[in-house]
Amino acid sequence: MIDSISQDILRSTSLSHRSTMQSAPIARARATRASVAMAACVALTSSGFAQTSDEAAAAKAPTIIADVEKPWFQEVAMASGIDWTYVSGATEEFWFPEIMGGGVALFDYDGDGDLDMYLVQSGSLRDAAGEGPGNKLYRNDSKDGVWSFTDVTDVAKVGDTGYGMGAACGDFDRDGDVDLFVTNVGANVLYQNNGNGTFTDVTVKMKVGDDRWGTSAAFFDADGNGLLDLYVVNNLGWSPENETTCFNYKGERDYCSPNNYNAPATDLFYTYGRLGFSDSTIRAGANVAFGNGLGVTVGDHDLDGDLDVYVTNDATANLLWQNDGKGAFTNIAPESGTAVNGNGTPEAGMGVQFVDLDEDGDLDLFMTHLRREKNTLYQNNGGRYRDSSNLTGMAGISLKFTGFGMGFHDFDHDSVRDLYVANGAVQAWPAEDRFADDPYAEPNHVFRGKQQGKRVVFELVEDPNVAALIGTSRGAAFGDLDNDGAVDIVYVDRDARVKVLRNVAEKQGNWVGFDVVDAKGHRVHGATVSISGGGERRLYRQADPAYSYLASNDPRVHFGLGSATEVKGIEVRWPYGNTELFPDVAAGAYHTLKQGTGKQ
Repeated sequence: MIDSISQDILRSTSLSHRSTMQSAPIARARATRASVAMAACVALTSSGFAQTSDEAAAAKAPTIIADVEKPWFQEVAMASGIDWTYVSGATEEFWFPEIMGGGVALFDYDGDGDLDMYLVQSGSLRDAAGEGPGNKLYRNDSKDGVWSFTDVTDVAKVGDTGYGMGAACGDFDRDGDVDLFVTNVGANVLYQNNGNGTFTDVTVKMKVGDDRWGTSAAFFDADGNGLLDLYVVNNLGWSPENETTCFNYKGERDYCSPNNYNAPATDLFYTYGRLGFSDSTIRAGANVAFGNGLGVTVGDHDLDGDLDVYVTNDATANLLWQNDGKGAFTNIAPESGTAVNGNGTPEAGMGVQFVDLDEDGDLDLFMTHLRREKNTLYQNNGGRYRDSSNLTGMAGISLKFTGFGMGFHDFDHDSVRDLYVANGAVQAWPAEDRFADDPYAEPNHVFRGKQQGKRVVFELVEDPNVAALIGTSRGAAFGDLDNDGAVDIVYVDRDARVKVLRNVAEKQGNWVGFDVVDAKGHRVHGATVSISGGGERRLYRQADPAYSYLASNDPRVHFGLGSATEVKGIEVRWPYGNTELFPDVAAGAYHTLKQGTGKQ
């Protein structure tokens, strides 16, 4: 029954793409629960992804539903003391930024060992003074399994009132506490952590208050000097004056494609040194490529020891900034195969993550897209990539929905990564096909990764708790909020309350986590940790908070272990350093891996 309904839905995927001025008619597709239960499987072999046929064959792949008896997540925001609603300020004028926010960051601002929550608010684009409802910081006061969060925004002094987008976290001044950067439609803001529960706005002092439309951002060490630099993604050059009128498939007013504005922007790159941050965009060569930027992820894509940057652009070619090891970048996206999809077409890139899906030691790329565009998997083969989206089996289901925030984590501890995707349309669904009263609302997706011999199969998890939370989802952040070894999720819905998903999945085994720090105890963004997965199999995870969409995530590394009770073969590949081996540790706890204390 599910398979036949799913195939009918897949045949109706001539859905509206955001076109210039007016879209083509949309094929009718009844919005039923079965629309969520479409094919989602991927075959990975030890030497790469299994071969299959073209996109049409991928879209018609048989539905694989995970055999799960209990829900994986429980929504606990209100029960935990988090009463926060994101406000887009949308009116019938359909100003473009209204459909793109808001963000979320998980970071330990007070150094007490658990993750606190920062929620980025928008407000109204018509408020020229920038006096919107303001962002919120919730301190994590959970204890003994009882979740509790307290609003400490006023005390901490981080309630920026600009039209917010996203956030990035990192200890840029290396004083032992985590600082906070906020992107806006308008001037961005940098909060320096004072180490006593408060922050100081150092935007002007550090000269990082660029007033364009910032989206995602990432702190990372670009030149190997041990200090965190900052990459800021910019969307198009928007202003109320350059707004235009667009229509959807029904001939009704709706949000435009970014191509209607014809105003792609350059991103920003700041280096940090003795005098603070310096705008090094031109010196680093990051000013030579334009795009409608949305997502960013950082990692050593070519295994040369330094950290590279990948940016997803909306309806323009994506960017892969290859680092020369000294903080100068060259965009190699076209020659690496990551600028456009396998058909040579730019897509609407939103969320993105560097992730070693085939566990071969190098980083692949996965990103979310607009409906009628597959969520894309670029498989890394020695620094060159192949669009393997059609081989994932998730191509069919993603054609139906618009993905934003996303993250790969082992939610059920079976030693294989799972996937969560936050969905939400950017043009209104027709009345007869809507999933909820909100015309942009779509169901989010949970996929279970399952090892089958040398293959991994992604199966759709029919979690009733997730299915009941249909909204227009945007930023999503991932982290272990109660330090129980299970990765939880926080995501933002447009004009709705924030959702906090506690991981309650039935666990298939043990887990282990690592805090990865340098010789001075500072967290190292971009380090790769690998462990023995049994036999010749190794598992690879990257320690970095910058991925997903408008989000900052738990900087710790997390592994599900299956039946293992001891973690063996621990290796860390340090950026700008060597690889160290660390002693075996017990499962079921977080451990610290400190640079210089392992064996060469």
